[in-house]
Amino acid sequence: MRLALITGEYPPLPGGVGDYTRELARALQARGHAVAVWTDRRGEGDAHASIPVFRVVPGWDVRAWFALGRSLRAWQPDGILLQYQAAAYGLGGAMNLWPAIARLWLRKIPIVVTFHDLRVPYLFPKAGPLREWSIRFLARRADGVIVTNHEDEAVLRAAGIRSLWRIPIGSNITPPSDLPPAREARARLKLPEDLPLVGFFGFLHPSKGFDILLEAIAVLAQEGMAVGLVHIGAMVAPSDPSQRDYAAWCRRRIAELGLQGHVWETGYRPPEEISLAFAAMDLCALPYRDGVSFRRGTLMAALAHRRAVISTFPRVPIPELRDGDNILLVPPEDVGKLAHAIRRVLEDPSLRARLEQGARTLADLFAWERIAVQVEAVFQSLGMGLHK
Repeated sequence: MRLALITGEYPPLPGGVGDYTRELARALQARGHAVAVWTDRRGEGDAHASIPVFRVVPGWDVRAWFALGRSLRAWQPDGILLQYQAAAYGLGGAMNLWPAIARLWLRKIPIVVTFHDLRVPYLFPKAGPLREWSIRFLARRADGVIVTNHEDEAVLRAAGIRSLWRIPIGSNITPPSDLPPAREARARLKLPEDLPLVGFFGFLHPSKGFDILLEAIAVLAQEGMAVGLVHIGAMVAPSDPSQRDYAAWCRRRIAELGLQGHVWETGYRPPEEISLAFAAMDLCALPYRDGVSFRRGTLMAALAHRRAVISTFPRVPIPELRDGDNILLVPPEDVGKLAHAIRRVLEDPSLRARLEQGARTLADLFAWERIAVQVEAVFQSLGMGLHK
């Protein structure tokens, strides 16, 4: 099968959608399929030498329609998988219309859209209801729709989308089989060896609750418990510069709370050093304001690295998550309960060990080979033969 993957961002540019596309392409290729990626002209070189990357899109406006149409028609894919997140396409709406436009060039090729979230594009001032309409239009004009989490599945089913599958994302950071002990990892990263360390992974965005975590660390300090906080990874996604104001505010908040010397930033690091940072942590806290969700690559990375994870109760039930077994859950935006949960994990080795073992078991559900098999099944159900 010849599969074309379209994405608004791709390595070496940092970003969750780009990382997902790279890992899925690798997994599909490992199963014997011919896979190539189409993206814009930012970045240079191949992120993975065996995967062709066509950087043909001059910008994610109407020019993308023609650039993609010409290049895809020349490559002749059997199926197309469009990775959609409004921010990855600069919050414009051109790609919401693309499946309908693409029929002019690619009449019989199935087009499947993976929604990484359902956040609406900006479009133009006072676009109002058109923003929500553009998401529904994209879903209805695709031959198939993949969502990554239970919440988005419920929304699109309520909107009448029928050809709908839920396939989770995997970790964009694959841990090595031999993660070093925490003391060694801390020494290599120049982190304090004897201070309990809480990890937070991912770009800073208000929905991820980094500021709430800062407040919780400050509460523990006031209670006489010294705890360090390590922000793993880059602060701001290149595809969403609107995050810069929030990141700057968080830095100011660190000073206001008197947490200088208790918070460390790794900055952007290659995957092997991200894994090293996870190994250095006692636990990982991800206090999402909108609740824990399987659309969060930051969660998947923490689980893949077998960390004890503290997060927030989901908006809709997620049967795979078992509070106190494979994750510890607190109400969103509750600083006091988050601080208490951190203290519990740090002071109870048996709870921490149970959460780590639960994370290991849960992470098996999100293996990339398993995800690739599910993507194959989507195209097969659309009448595509799986000729490898």
